[in-house]
Amino acid sequence: MKKPKKEDDLRAEYRREDFGVMTRGKYADKVAKSSNVVVIDPQLAKVFPNADAVNGALRGLVEIAKSSTRAASRTTKSSKKAAA
Repeated sequence: MKKPKKEDDLRAEYRREDFGVMTRGKYADKVAKSSNVVVIDPQLAKVFPNADAVNGALRGLVEIAKSSTRAASRTTKSSKKAAA
């Protein structure tokens, strides 16, 4: 089955002036800032084969970070009371 030929020209009822000024990449910065796509190194991609593996590892890391900061803050408070 042959593909139909692409026509790069506008149809007769349209004129180029009707579209105003066109700017390439007009919204590229906005899209880049709002994007949540992260590219990981190929070595890490072998360890984390899909999004679920990455999300699970990050959630575990967040829990470890929360528990370690809680323990440190408790130790600091109790040591202040003991010193007083």
